[in-house]
Amino acid sequence: MDEARVTYSNGVVGPVDGLKVPRFAGHTTFARLPRLEDVPRFDISLVGVPFDAGTTYRPGARFGPSHIRQASRLLRPFNPALDSEPFHGAQVVDAGDIPCNPFHITEALEQIENGLGSLISAEQTAISLGGDHTIALPALRAVHRVHGPVALVHFDAHLDTWNTYYGEPYTHGTPFRRASEEGLVVKGSSVHVGTRGSLYAPSDLTDDTDLGYTILASRDLDRIGVDAVLQQLLERVGTAPVYLSIDIDVLDPAFAPGTGTPEAGGLTSRELLGLVRGLDRVRVVGADIVEVSPAYDHAEITGIAAANLAYEIITVLTRQHERHAAAETREEEQ
Repeated sequence: MDEARVTYSNGVVGPVDGLKVPRFAGHTTFARLPRLEDVPRFDISLVGVPFDAGTTYRPGARFGPSHIRQASRLLRPFNPALDSEPFHGAQVVDAGDIPCNPFHITEALEQIENGLGSLISAEQTAISLGGDHTIALPALRAVHRVHGPVALVHFDAHLDTWNTYYGEPYTHGTPFRRASEEGLVVKGSSVHVGTRGSLYAPSDLTDDTDLGYTILASRDLDRIGVDAVLQQLLERVGTAPVYLSIDIDVLDPAFAPGTGTPEAGGLTSRELLGLVRGLDRVRVVGADIVEVSPAYDHAEITGIAAANLAYEIITVLTRQHERHAAAETREEEQ
């Protein structure tokens, strides 16, 4: 296996060569990338967060990280959509899973925050593979330690700004209310994209606005299209550092059946991939992909969508890393 792994001229260790080892063989790291312990340094890490104790309907997202990794085997080293080799320009690793208590939510949140904190710095970025959407709160806390408040770009069928469920403040439906209350997000620069479906009351919308968010609904993709939605999203974010959170249920159940709270009328995979690629124009400092529940998936449809979304995020981060490195080189030469 090691002899089949690609090592680039810049010293970056890439994935196992799919033309030397069949894609269905070998270790199941994301895209068959090196593990954290296999390299001396890294720029971008993917880390599993197998936690779903905050789920309010279908369980099973604790098995999401391994499902996404399995579905990532077919990813290749060149991304033509962004004209980039995402595993070449930055050292990308699979950091394994963060062990978290499945019976105690607040303890699990601390474990997730600390685990991600060890992978995040001014130069290092983590992509969390969930797990339910509760994990976004400790992820934002870990990112806040390094970058301060961030503009949240939140792809989801739901707002996730409810107050409590059965009196519990930490669930997969509450992370972005807590994030606003804790000052983790930039109010006025944060946005939900792809929301749809029924709500509990009209106050859900007014509460969300009061918390500092705006909404680009799923139907806006039909009304004005991907490019116009992306432009509004970018204008909303401005120059703030961005945290990207993707609940896979933002996709229509036709494209992501394997999720806990499916809603009809969602985005297509092509629309969501296009929007994520458009974030190449902003500074992304963290990301998660959550709510993949493989027990409800078939033919790896949901896992494949999630794996490809992670690939696009890696590409965006790699291009960002390359631009930063080029800028530093120019400064040194002056």
